[in-house]
Amino acid sequence: MRDMKKIVVLTGAGMSVESGLKTFRDADGLWEEYPVAQVATHEGWEADPTLVTKFYNMLRGKCLNVKPNEGHRLVARLEEQYDVTVVTQNVDNLHEKAGSTKVIHLHGELMKVCSSCDVDDPRYIKQLGPDDYEVEPGTKAGDGSLLRPYIVFFGEAVPNISIAADEVQEADILIIIGTSLVVYPAAGLIHYARPGVPIYLIDPNPVSAGGRVKQIQKGASEGMKELFDLLMQ
Repeated sequence: MRDMKKIVVLTGAGMSVESGLKTFRDADGLWEEYPVAQVATHEGWEADPTLVTKFYNMLRGKCLNVKPNEGHRLVARLEEQYDVTVVTQNVDNLHEKAGSTKVIHLHGELMKVCSSCDVDDPRYIKQLGPDDYEVEPGTKAGDGSLLRPYIVFFGEAVPNISIAADEVQEADILIIIGTSLVVYPAAGLIHYARPGVPIYLIDPNPVSAGGRVKQIQKGASEGMKELFDLLMQ
């Protein structure tokens, strides 16, 4: 593994669009249907945990019915020749389903629930599956607090950001897919890439990311196909 070049792949919502998962910020995104303050903030959770629980039950149901797209699969296949770490802003598990073996989730994991008293206490983090993905409102964690989604709500700290930054600092190649680089702290990860490290950005929309970034202006699958062919030569 030490002889392999290290690739870090940073992915955002655009990575999963082709799998049928809506982004949050686009014109027809989820925030158009569900106000962010109600379902993705600590204040929203405190005000109506039942609403928040039902919202994430709904998202899990959608996630269970989608499959990785070719972009996810090609990212996983990079492991044939590279030491690959995926850093994702997405809460779905499509990278894992596609076969990626090292995935860092910055914003939490949809298919997990946790204590609302201590979100990161591993004793109370529970993995949900296809048969038990719906959490009954009012269900409690082992410490007696309400079970809440294992999601980093807006305004909360991003505990994995320093781990991700360390990975980017060690990267020989950085690939960014499906993110507009406007959401911090994740957008700041690009600045941890060492001078001279190639940076590729795959997104169908123009993204202002500086002169050292080479953009492939295509969707996740088409763009990854082009880049995969280049990197696997």
